[in-house]
Amino acid sequence: QVQLVESGGGLVQAGGSLRLSCAASGRTYSNYPMGWFRQAPGKERELVAAISWSVGSPHYLDSVKGRFTISRDNAKNTVYLQMNSLKPEDTAVYFCAAGGIFYSSGTYRPDYWGQGAQVTVSS
Repeated sequence: QVQLVESGGGLVQAGGSLRLSCAASGRTYSNYPMGWFRQAPGKERELVAAISWSVGSPHYLDSVKGRFTISRDNAKNTVYLQMNSLKPEDTAVYFCAAGGIFYSSGTYRPDYWGQGAQVTVSS
């Protein structure tokens, strides 16, 4: 079993930056896929970014490419999402995810989920 705890959400003005962190505990492995999803009100949950040693380069949602960066610190069992040049349309609850299967096509089916962190970008 893996537990995921997110931190770093909040309110920011458009153009600002936030960094989300997700600390994993329990049974963890450095080769686990890890990623971030988001869900805005009235919309489906979507994959924002994912990282997996088996796939190679990180995967990003097209609308966040060049603005968001996913990274991980295996020594700390932590994955990060650095979000720059934030836009009001980035407003959503962001969920950390781990384990499961990440396909090179960009589909990710995680086994574990965090509780979610609210990110609100004001215009």
